Amino acid sequence: MAALFKDRFNYESLHKLAVEIHSVYKEFAIDDFLKSTLDETWDCLEFKQRVMQIGVNLGKYLPADYKTAIHMIDQVIMNYNTCLDGFVIFFPAFVELFGRDKENWDVSMAALERYTPYATAEFAVRSFIIDDEKRMMEQMAAWAKHDNEHIRRLASEGCRPRLPWGQALASFQKDPSPVLSILEQLKADPSPYVRKSVANNLNDISKTHPDLVVKIAKSWYGKDKNTDWIVKHGCRTLLKKGNSDVLGLFGFVDAECLKVDDFLLGSTSVLIGENLTFSFKIEAPKETKVRLEYGIDYMKANGRRNRKIFQISEITFKENGKKVYTKSHSFADVSTRKHYPGIHSITLIVNGCERSTLNFEVLAAK
Repeated sequence: MAALFKDRFNYESLHKLAVEIHSVYKEFAIDDFLKSTLDETWDCLEFKQRVMQIGVNLGKYLPADYKTAIHMIDQVIMNYNTCLDGFVIFFPAFVELFGRDKENWDVSMAALERYTPYATAEFAVRSFIIDDEKRMMEQMAAWAKHDNEHIRRLASEGCRPRLPWGQALASFQKDPSPVLSILEQLKADPSPYVRKSVANNLNDISKTHPDLVVKIAKSWYGKDKNTDWIVKHGCRTLLKKGNSDVLGLFGFVDAECLKVDDFLLGSTSVLIGENLTFSFKIEAPKETKVRLEYGIDYMKANGRRNRKIFQISEITFKENGKKVYTKSHSFADVSTRKHYPGIHSITLIVNGCERSTLNFEVLAAK
């Protein structure tokens, strides 16, 4: 099993951090910092909890004066890799924990701007948004114009209504309009890193305001290749839900003309940890753009079913085109999904329309 990201925060890495800090601040108590951080709760803490625990203990052992502490961090953070490494994300957490008072607001904003290329500040800015939405969104709008792609990305990623691991921004889930002006600025950004964030933000909004995202998609699409990518990726949830407006926008229509035959399972049962194979044949009497997906209705621990959609392909069939597909789906447990024995089903979906469903049984591993 792949190592968990949270396990990068360990004695060795935190000892290295403590030594780095001690080199610029001789009063930093290395052993006390490590003991306080790696306490009896440490092994049970998840990623974000570990980040915040490190941030709290930095506050205990760095200088009590916030501006002086920031000066110390400034000298240490440059010894680490960029935010794609992600290790020193606890430095923005320190700013979130100790720099939200009005007196230090400007110092904190400047620090987050400096730190986000080394350790994304997307989680830290959310408390500032909750504290003072108007002021913070004005800052985000300014960051959206920055020359640095990491800082432009922060403008989008930090205000995502449903950022994974991040504090919920309930006001933006209810009314995402303050976010839209940020996305508008970044909708044709030259950086793929920024564009992916804009798309993820748009996808977040689509989960509570689908009609709004459909309207935005229709307005943005077809004018710029970078924006087109954002629209497509940002509408992925709507595509999986079979939203007819979005399917039509991308040319996935005429599903009824397509002929689907020989939808078969390789077996009527599968062991947890193994793969289920399935196959089908599709024919198109005329040139047709096709989006192929399948849905698995998983049996959950409570006995209910929950559907997940998986994409097979997007393809344009020529007139009288034919193609046979054979696919395999894993039932191995992963960190994001645990499998349970019971009757499941698989449904073939063509251009958002369900075409055929087959049942199969998932069996406990031997």
